[in-house]
Amino acid sequence: MFTGLIQAIGQVSAIERQESSARVVISNSEIASQIAQGDSVSVNGACLTVVSFDKTNFAVDVMVQTLNLTTTGSLEVGSAVNLELATRTADRLGGHIVQGHVDGIAKVAAISADSQWTRMDLAIPKDLMKYVVAQGSICLEGVSLTVGELNDAANQVSVWLIPETLAKTNLSTKSVGDNLNIEVDILAKYVERLIARGQEK
Repeated sequence: MFTGLIQAIGQVSAIERQESSARVVISNSEIASQIAQGDSVSVNGACLTVVSFDKTNFAVDVMVQTLNLTTTGSLEVGSAVNLELATRTADRLGGHIVQGHVDGIAKVAAISADSQWTRMDLAIPKDLMKYVVAQGSICLEGVSLTVGELNDAANQVSVWLIPETLAKTNLSTKSVGDNLNIEVDILAKYVERLIARGQEK
């Protein structure tokens, strides 16, 4: 489990592509110094398992389903990635409950900024809109954010990014048309499931 509070920005230093998987090597000494074999790490919001590491790099294996359903498949050498280690039970839950199970891909529809904040409008899959509420939580590229506005007619959500978020994540590098990993609030999905099963005879 993660919180959506990014701990570091890493850089993809190597990618070994195979027929149905890929091994991605990520460079960041801060994260590499804290991990162990088999640890979970959130890479742009996707929960991946550490298969090897040294003092400055770590490698994760990415299966075909993750490559197809997330932005991981479009990473290139040099790509900046948001990183978060799994939450310890004693840690503060500063963001929201994030599983690292990406629900779909959002596309940046518009970006506008002033001196204090940046607004990002995102087109998300229609089937995910039902899980999003204004002032609720949403996870983009592994970043826990608050939903500012909803546009159900256009299947769009808006978030506001403060300078601190832009400085400490890769969201500052995103442009209109870019794809982002999206994870909706797990609590909404549990409520839907409970209601649906509760109505069964």
